[in-house]
Amino acid sequence: MSQVRRQAALRPRPSWGWQDAAACRGEDLVLFFGPDGERQPEREIRERKAKEICAQCPVRSECLDYAISRPEKYGTWGGLNEDERASERRRRMRRANAA
Repeated sequence: MSQVRRQAALRPRPSWGWQDAAACRGEDLVLFFGPDGERQPEREIRERKAKEICAQCPVRSECLDYAISRPEKYGTWGGLNEDERASERRRRMRRANAA
């Protein structure tokens, strides 16, 4: 048990300071996470709007790095939706394994 605590203590804690500068700050969360029962056409429109905000964000890379490291399973983070983040996570893992 002490080994588990020691490992947790050594793991770096995420820094949340980047969120203060996020372009999405103050936006409706539904834009980034979507309502229950959302149909595909509405989802595509919503995600496009969320990604437009992300494209202008000064902390987009920090947001994406955070979401991939968690891993966040839902929503738009760093300009990528769930499927896109899963692909990016796999790409990063392949790159790390090749190095």
